[in-house]
Formats: sequence, C-alpha cells, structure tokens
Amino acid sequence: MEIKEEDLGQWRRTHYSSEVNPSMANRDVVVMGWVASVRDHGNIQFIIIKDAQGEIQVTAKKSEAGEQLFAIAKEVKEHTSLGVRGKIRPQEKAPNGAEIIPVEIRAFSVAKKAAPFMTQGKTSPVGIDTRLDLRAIDLRRNQLGAIFRIRQTVVNSIREFLARQQFIEVSTPKMIATATEGGAALFPIFYYDREAFLAQSPQLYKEQLTMAFESVFEIGPIFRAEPSRTNRHLSEATSIDIERAFVDYVDAMALLERMIVNIIDTVKERNQADLKFLELELPKLELPLPKYAYSDLIDKLQEAGERIQWGDDISPQVMKSLSDERLSGFYFIVDWPTSTKPFYVKPGADPKVCESFDLMYGPLEMSSGSTRINRKDQLVERMQKQGLKIDAFDYHLRVFDYGVPPHAGFGLGLERLLMALAKIENIRDATFYPRDIDRLAP
Repeated sequence: MEIKEEDLGQWRRTHYSSEVNPSMANRDVVVMGWVASVRDHGNIQFIIIKDAQGEIQVTAKKSEAGEQLFAIAKEVKEHTSLGVRGKIRPQEKAPNGAEIIPVEIRAFSVAKKAAPFMTQGKTSPVGIDTRLDLRAIDLRRNQLGAIFRIRQTVVNSIREFLARQQFIEVSTPKMIATATEGGAALFPIFYYDREAFLAQSPQLYKEQLTMAFESVFEIGPIFRAEPSRTNRHLSEATSIDIERAFVDYVDAMALLERMIVNIIDTVKERNQADLKFLELELPKLELPLPKYAYSDLIDKLQEAGERIQWGDDISPQVMKSLSDERLSGFYFIVDWPTSTKPFYVKPGADPKVCESFDLMYGPLEMSSGSTRINRKDQLVERMQKQGLKIDAFDYHLRVFDYGVPPHAGFGLGLERLLMALAKIENIRDATFYPRDIDRLAP
C-alpha cells in the first residue's frame, strides 16, 4: 500500500516528545514530527519521530495494527513529515521510557528521495559543502540541533545578563552611507539613486546612543567583504555589540569577562542533555582573566623564532608557536599599537599605544574592544592620520558638538564564541545559512 499525503485537517498535536512518559500508559495522544529513522523487523516496524523537543518511538506490530495500518507503517520513509494518533505504552528501551502504539498514521508530506547523509550520528561522512547544499536537512542532524540549542541559550543569557546591568537593546541601520572603520572590506549596494554599503559594525551608532541611554547593546548581523576561505571567517556574521558611557577599556574588559562566565554557567544549567550528547565539558573560569600586553607577546614570539615586528597584527598561525598553557583558554591581549586599530580608539599616555584589547580563546580572536575617543578634535586628527574623508563622517562628527560622554565598548562574535564553547571546527556550523566568498545560497 502506497502511503498518501494528507492535509492537517482537524488533527492537532496533543503532546510533544518530552511530554510522553511511562506514567501516561494507555493515554490517547497525537504526536507530530519528521521521521528520523525506520527499522524494519519483519512483523514489527519501529518508527522514530523527531519533533522540536526530542524523539518518540512508534511501534507498529502486525498483530496489533491490522493489515491496512501495518502496510502504511511499512511504507513510511525517513524525513517524511507525519502525525500519529495512538496509545502510550511503557517501554524501557524507548526514548523517555515510553512508546506509542499507533491507531492512525497520517503523512503530511512524503519524502521523495533519501538524503545524501545521515542525521542521527555525531559526525557526517560527507563534506561540509554537500551538507550546506541541503542545509535545512543538515540542521535535522542531532549534533547541530544540540549546537543551536546551546546557541539559543547563549543569546538568551546575554540579554538577561545585560538587562540586569541596566542595558537597553538597540537596533542600528544595516544600510549605511560610509564605511564604519575605513578600509575596503565593504559590500556596496544600490540605494535608490546613490551608492550605499552593508554595515561592517554598528560602532558609530552605538557610540552616539550612549549620549541618550548610557548603556546599550545590539545582537545583529555584520557584513565583511573579506576574501577569506578559512574555517573561521564569514561574510555575514552575528555580532554582540556593547557600549557604555562613563567607563574605560578596563571596565569594558571586566564586563565582558563576567558576561562570558554568566554564559558558561547558564549553558551548564540549561543544556545538560546537549552537553552530554556532544561530550563537552565547559571550562571553569577564574576572574580576572589573564592579560598580556601586546609588546610582551611580540617579544615572546620573536624569541620563539617568528618573523614579526612591533606594529604587526598577530595571526592565529603565529600564536600557535607559543606553547604557554595559559594561552590555551580565554585571555586578553591589551594595549595594542594605535596604528593597528580604527580611528575611534583612544590613544594612551604613550600615543603609540592605545587603550584597546582583544579577547582570545587560544589562537582565535573572540572580541575586540577599547576606550573610545569622545572629543571631536582628537577624532578628526585620527581620521586624517588614517586618510579618511572627514566630510563622509559629518553625520557622526556633528554630534560631538553636544557633549559625547567618555565611553568604551566591544564587539563579540557570536559564531566564534560558539566555536570555542562547542568545539566546532568550522564556523559555518555555528550559523544557520552561512555566507562566504563562495556561497550565496541556499
């Protein structure tokens, strides 16, 4: 018998998988989801249905189901979306210790072909490009489900933490008239009769917003036209941007490290099953996090034989040459050369060094922050030194005539943070639909 597609009709789900348990024996339920796996044991058919909260085992025995229903159960294919009406029966080996004995099976959408990869295991035998071509199916994999549930907890914990610190969540434009940080890493777009760009960062807007609200944050997309093909770069990423008035970069680092500790504690509390499935043990951090001056690291790298000069950027490849165990977890690199940082970063007592920091996890940069310049003349001077067109930033500079407070902040990459916490090798598995130099679909 060929299984037929049917409409939802009057059917409505009564229970999710997490609500099905042995104490509900003989209760009538309707469950819905997609078929994760099918096991054919001759006169017994096992169907594992996956929904938003877990898995349910449906057990169809020929002797119990009858010829017609059993024939339908035999035709069920993986990835089919369906509903099952039946009774709960305790079964120790089934998910949550209970299974469903079907009375009716209704297919809402029948899978027409087999997926090119399995969704049940922790690893996939196919390459990431094959998976990304069918990303919606790839996201049905148990491993990615666990990762993105952790991601949701991370985002929620950030919002909860910052709300307790009296921050206001803001939304800034993603279509902008000029570069936020200068440089060529911009995506141009047509904006009516003129050229505009996708925003690299909400930096200048969040600085302005401290004038009205003091403490602001945004969780949103940023766009970088960097022609990189590494496992840590995306063209569209999610940035957690934070800015606060009447503080400096020391205060910003203290806020960031407390936020990281809060994230880890919250994930440990709310995602125990996901951490167990992924076999992850999150680090226990002691505050304050270690801090290393840029100049000291340059000296260490030169001693290790690296060809690097003061004023150069420190790449992940170069950092791997340092065997110090203290550099394997979370730590800060502070007091960078002013020449390496954007125009809005405040120089220190020695103008060659600025009040700036990067939060690292091993060799991977997680976050960058600083004290910002809050005086117009100093800002213009820095812009001129970097060869920026002052007129293009008039919309920003004009607000500095009205008392911009001293302020500091940082941006934290959500996908990179998730890479560190969940031990993800490729950043593309830390976002739903990745965009990079080679991929614009799906």
